[in-house]
Amino acid sequence: MLTIFPKVFSAEYTLICRIAQYEKPYISFMDGVTMGFGIGLSGHGRYRVITERTLLAMPENAIGLFPDVGFAYIAARSPGEGAVGAYLALTGKRISSPADALYVGLGTHYVPSTNIASLKESLLKQDLSNDPHEMVQKFLTDNHKEPESESQLKALLPAISACFSNDKSVVASIEELEKQQLSSDSTVADWAKDALLGLGKGAPFSLCLTHKHFSAVAAARGDYENDLSKLDGVMKAEYRIALRSSPRNDFVEGVRAVLIDKDQNPKWEPANIEDVDMSEVDSMLQPLQADADELQV
Repeated sequence: MLTIFPKVFSAEYTLICRIAQYEKPYISFMDGVTMGFGIGLSGHGRYRVITERTLLAMPENAIGLFPDVGFAYIAARSPGEGAVGAYLALTGKRISSPADALYVGLGTHYVPSTNIASLKESLLKQDLSNDPHEMVQKFLTDNHKEPESESQLKALLPAISACFSNDKSVVASIEELEKQQLSSDSTVADWAKDALLGLGKGAPFSLCLTHKHFSAVAAARGDYENDLSKLDGVMKAEYRIALRSSPRNDFVEGVRAVLIDKDQNPKWEPANIEDVDMSEVDSMLQPLQADADELQV
């Protein structure tokens, strides 16, 4: 294992836990591209301001890794008992609609980008000496605008739930999407086609690993004796997964194909979903050999 991996993932994941636990108001302004660790830095703060320029995504499956930074924790709280979040994680679908960002829960307040500068300036002039959270909440609520369009994800929720519920394997999701492509509703049919294209970009092993992890976190919600019901527990699990999955050839190959050579033609190992060794997937989630090796949060 490369020695840099534990240092990088430990620094990232520990910071995410601290952001979530931070007692002072933590306000994220997601006025642009917010992907990967960008969601880790913003998605776990209490106040998450989006604009019409916000672009959100977790595309890690396409580089042979997995959607980390605690996105499974966010996804478990998304509509459809986590189905919407699982859909976004597995397909790497980009969210560019303020209504969708609010619906998923990645954003808490919508403010037009032209108002962001004045919003920040006015915020800095507010009196935070009494109850800062009450003041910030009221301030952002007063400046919140309703999105001009409705949430497409909300309209598609029945189809998303049918395809990406926690009890469906990746293979079952693909089979259901193929059925949805034949829907008489063109919106659903187009969505299913796009979702299949998104799944097709992901490494088969990464897709199965993502499904396993996200399903476990969604199932743990509300079970406070389960460590995966808490963000700290999710980050500990993701630390184990990250340390074990990052040295796999899929990650090297995905980075090469997408970010270096940019030929968009990765050679995954294995190449097909059906050939994924689920015992290897299960091994990614097991505790590390020593307690001292675990993420210290």
